[in-house]
Amino acid sequence: MTLSRRTLLTGTAGGLVAAGAAPAVALDRRRVLHVRSGDSVQAAVDAVEDSGWTIVVHPGTYREVVNVPAGAGELTLRGATGDPRDVVIVYDNANGTQKPDGSGTYGTAGSATFTSAAPGLTVRDLTFANDWLRADHPEITGTQAVAAYVTGDRSRFSHIRLVAHQDTLFVDTSALDAFDRQYFTHCYIEGDVDFVFGRATAVFVDCHFHTLQRDVTFTPKGMVFAPSTARANPHGILAVRSRITSGAENAAYKLARPWVPSYETTAWPSLVVRDTRIGPGIDPVAPYTNMRDAYPWQSMRFHEYRNTGSGSVITVPENRPQLTPAEAELHTPATYLGDWRP
Repeated sequence: MTLSRRTLLTGTAGGLVAAGAAPAVALDRRRVLHVRSGDSVQAAVDAVEDSGWTIVVHPGTYREVVNVPAGAGELTLRGATGDPRDVVIVYDNANGTQKPDGSGTYGTAGSATFTSAAPGLTVRDLTFANDWLRADHPEITGTQAVAAYVTGDRSRFSHIRLVAHQDTLFVDTSALDAFDRQYFTHCYIEGDVDFVFGRATAVFVDCHFHTLQRDVTFTPKGMVFAPSTARANPHGILAVRSRITSGAENAAYKLARPWVPSYETTAWPSLVVRDTRIGPGIDPVAPYTNMRDAYPWQSMRFHEYRNTGSGSVITVPENRPQLTPAEAELHTPATYLGDWRP
């Protein structure tokens, strides 16, 4: 469905309406749009022409791709009920999926169900999913299928679910010289290969990461994190007071591997996991591995601090670099987010 801004504001869209009374002035002042089952979330986003709007999505499954442009700054997108399971935005593109116009494949970032470049974005109380499955498409070798691709600075996600397999959450930046900050709190994120990855300054507080069972004979079956932090950025991915669980057998997964992209070979991936409960699904003996032998994980900025759980046991100290208490003071949400207090 394609709806004009005028249609949205006059309330004739069959459920996709602006909150408030009928007069257009009142609607503009409240700057709230409602999306109900059968309507399009993207149509509501397209109706937002400036900053500071709120889009409330009512219960339902919305099978579409949603793209929030940079011009829609300070946008709030939220589920109406407060339960993220009630509102699901889902699609099924993969890296290797052919575009309908024949212009090639989507690529990793282009496969995302939800994409945002908007600064000051707030998302809460809903689910982003990519339900593309390898088993259904054996002819496709580009199996990355992203649920959310985020580049805007000061992007905040609260009480959301991110559900996919490979490359679930792509935390990126708007430019190679930008250190965009993203904050995730009380979120659930599941996947298998590199399912939290990218170059953003990304902080996860009180989040739940869950590794999936895979019908493969090899190990590792996947990795939770794959940072690609810029060398000039002192802050990469930080997970605090979180937990990591698994649907696979014990030690089937690695905690992380470094990603040094071909378009930024100077990257120096940074990851700190601290005060987090790591379950038995993570290999305690060798929790890190390489993506490419030319960039060994030992040369990267990988550290842990005060983790608990059987997946955090230090059996080979050189395989689990630990922060000192003094170093840990430099790796907190406040130090990573700087002057932004979400």
